Amino acid sequence: MSEIPESSPQNSSRKAYIAFGLVAIFGLGGGLAWWFYPQPNKVGPKVEVGETVTRTTTTVPPSPFTDVTEEWGVRFRHHTGATGNKLLPETMGSGVVVLDFDNDGKPDLFFVSSCPWPDQAGSATPCGLYRNKGKGFEDVTKQMGLAKPLYGLGGCAGDFDNDGWTDLFIAAVGGNRLLKNDAGKGFIDVTAKGGLAQGPDWGVLPKTNFSQDRQEIPFPTTATFVDFDNDGKLDLFLCHYVTWAPGTDLSIKTTLTGVGRAYVSPTSFEGTQCTLWRNNGNGSFEDVTKSAGIEVTEKEGVGEKARVRAVGKSLGVVVADADNDGWPDIFVANDTVRNFLFHNQSDGKGGRRYKEIGLDSGVAYADGRARAGMGIDWGEYRPGKSGLVVANFSNEPLTFLTTNKPGALRFSDSALAVGLSGPSRIPMKFGIVFVDYDLDGRLDIFMNNGHLEPDISKVNASQSFPQAPMLFWNSGGNPRCFEPVPSANTGKDFNKQMVGRGSAFADLDGDGDLDLVLVGNNEPARILRNDQKTSHHWIRLALEGNGTTTNKSALGAVVKCKIGESVIERIVTGARGYMSQPDTEVTLGLGTATSVDWIEITWPGVKPQTQKLEKPKIDQRLVIRQS
Repeated sequence: MSEIPESSPQNSSRKAYIAFGLVAIFGLGGGLAWWFYPQPNKVGPKVEVGETVTRTTTTVPPSPFTDVTEEWGVRFRHHTGATGNKLLPETMGSGVVVLDFDNDGKPDLFFVSSCPWPDQAGSATPCGLYRNKGKGFEDVTKQMGLAKPLYGLGGCAGDFDNDGWTDLFIAAVGGNRLLKNDAGKGFIDVTAKGGLAQGPDWGVLPKTNFSQDRQEIPFPTTATFVDFDNDGKLDLFLCHYVTWAPGTDLSIKTTLTGVGRAYVSPTSFEGTQCTLWRNNGNGSFEDVTKSAGIEVTEKEGVGEKARVRAVGKSLGVVVADADNDGWPDIFVANDTVRNFLFHNQSDGKGGRRYKEIGLDSGVAYADGRARAGMGIDWGEYRPGKSGLVVANFSNEPLTFLTTNKPGALRFSDSALAVGLSGPSRIPMKFGIVFVDYDLDGRLDIFMNNGHLEPDISKVNASQSFPQAPMLFWNSGGNPRCFEPVPSANTGKDFNKQMVGRGSAFADLDGDGDLDLVLVGNNEPARILRNDQKTSHHWIRLALEGNGTTTNKSALGAVVKCKIGESVIERIVTGARGYMSQPDTEVTLGLGTATSVDWIEITWPGVKPQTQKLEKPKIDQRLVIRQS
């Protein structure tokens, strides 16, 4: 999050940059904006899955969403613990995790919350677990043993012990939590047993004068399970934001003119490291951050005495096989510093390790400078062509990185070419995901927006604290394929403003299309039911690995589906977007196609296995176990 208050020491250079930028935007950019900004289209024919069309012959289809939060019994409200001091973690959270914790085939919801600081009185909403009853949700937080205070930000889910039950991990300031699923009867805290405890735990933080304490407190933001060595056991990758302590935070003088103290920019804090924990297979994890190549440092100055500092200020992570070699790579979105691409390579000793190649691959910067990266996702936006989308700060467009050749590790920013640059620039973007909301077989983009400063409108008329989410429809056009969906097409419920952070999707009501879950900072979560009426067909796949050569959660599995002349590809990925994890079941939108030729599943492992389904029935959920 890169906004710098007016009284900060960085502001003089920022003012010069803004002045130059305004000239560019309203001078040269004023003429170009009309040319590049997507214009309304004429009504055109319905298109088949994978078909390439031009934007002059298509229209964005109506896709209304209805707010069913209250109707479905979801009453979770995120709590920041803010009391006016404006400590940096308060504005970050939080996320939501989709998981089927009771194995009934229906996606449940886990909401991450925070709590009052140790020296502040008051109660807070704990994290919330909601069981999907088929026609609404039931709050089962207490009975499942999850009603315990912690300063949570992000979360992820996966069966780390391969016992057939999905477990949870919560990234939390002052103490992460690894929660083992006890056969759907409750969650057991196994953090200490798992060797995942980091720094001072929440329970031992000072109860008095906490805001003045300068002892460093771990500041994890988001995490994902990943089997990085393909041994059939889920490892854990954890992002950290900055080197932080409340006393250090409050010692930095920063204000919004005429308003008061502002949240401190991450540029005022030292960076830190992401961490990687290898699953030992006995319920414990080993920190392999350094040996596995995850540490990223830079020298300040030259010579032997130059200070070495950590680079990362990480907020978003997504796992993808960027070079199609069967080994999971890791993309990380960083805030105000360069983004990372950890490339999975042989360690020369029969094992695996990562090499950070963000600079060499073109992932580090979109336009030669660091942006404020928040959410991140990877997906096939056109048959045979995948892209990496990164949500950035207000007045920064989305970053959309693509390659000219599948599997190549050289990326360039195509946001302008694919139609995302202009319409995505203004809002402050957090929760971003690829989602085929109209089931036409092409991945669309959803983003949840909201500012970090409650009083931002007093100093910047173009911004507001709550903001409306945005949806981009994938038309299949080439090169421009993403069209901003007009507010009239999504309905008033969708366009309601909120201080958006995490987001996820799942078929919550079992009707085939994907509903949206939105989390707001210090406000209620929202459930938006997808009421699209395209009559498009679909298939949903719930994949289960064998638990030996492939992890039970099937994270890393690749699904290919042949529909006529087109082949679409989806991957089973854990957490992505912003501090969240959407449904890991694979939804294949078929458009108007009434049959599927075949579906091919490549199960991950040291020796990947392939399983093929010939002419599966459509418009149904299939449970596929590794054969």
